[in-house]
Amino acid sequence: MTTGLEGKVGLVTGGTSGIGRDTALLFAKAGVKVVVAGRRELEGQETIELVRAAGGDGLFVRTDVSKDADVEALVQKSVEKFGRLDIAFNNAGIEGVWVPIVNQSEKDWDRTIDINLKGVWLCLKYEIRRMLKQGGGGAIVNMASTMGMIGSVGAAAYSASKHGVMGLTKSAALETARSGIRINAVCPAVIETSMSERLFSAPEVHKSVLGRHPIGRFGRPAEVAEAVLWMCSDRASFMTGQCLVLDGGFLA
Repeated sequence: MTTGLEGKVGLVTGGTSGIGRDTALLFAKAGVKVVVAGRRELEGQETIELVRAAGGDGLFVRTDVSKDADVEALVQKSVEKFGRLDIAFNNAGIEGVWVPIVNQSEKDWDRTIDINLKGVWLCLKYEIRRMLKQGGGGAIVNMASTMGMIGSVGAAAYSASKHGVMGLTKSAALETARSGIRINAVCPAVIETSMSERLFSAPEVHKSVLGRHPIGRFGRPAEVAEAVLWMCSDRASFMTGQCLVLDGGFLA
């Protein structure tokens, strides 16, 4: 059974590494023309080279998702290059500074919310506008987290941003359902990325966090990418306004 994505145009923010890069490659292998967005030019071009090596076609657009003009330009450049926009994975995000609320600076709070939550809102705004202009139809997946369902000591800003993404996803899905645009979120637990290395590399911390994953390991970027591909495909045609948890038993 095919995915129904052949010939479509997809956008991946935060596509310079990790989950975003793996998703861009999987999109390309499914026949999607891929636009990769991120702040790091070198890594972004590396992703595009991998996309082309996989037989796909791609474009990198340097983007700060917290800036309205950048996101508007990203969608516009995607359309200028490939003619339309059919699917999107709003993946860009940061962990922020993990400290108790009483020690959190306003600057750190604002930066985490700006990228993780405002960035998703801006992406939705311009992606939806484009899809509606095309006559409706399309699929969007937002990056949330299991931290969007629970709290954690020292991670208030990150957790709040991901709770916000889940609320944003549901509202956007309701606004666009009649237009044939499906909007969902993916909620991973700890995945083997540079972010998790920064947060959990200390031996005792690693052991403690790993112990909260009953499956006995952290997730792999490709496992999240597979879920995103499915959620964007025709196979998930009756799914909207939902958050798909991939957590190795973490929440259970």
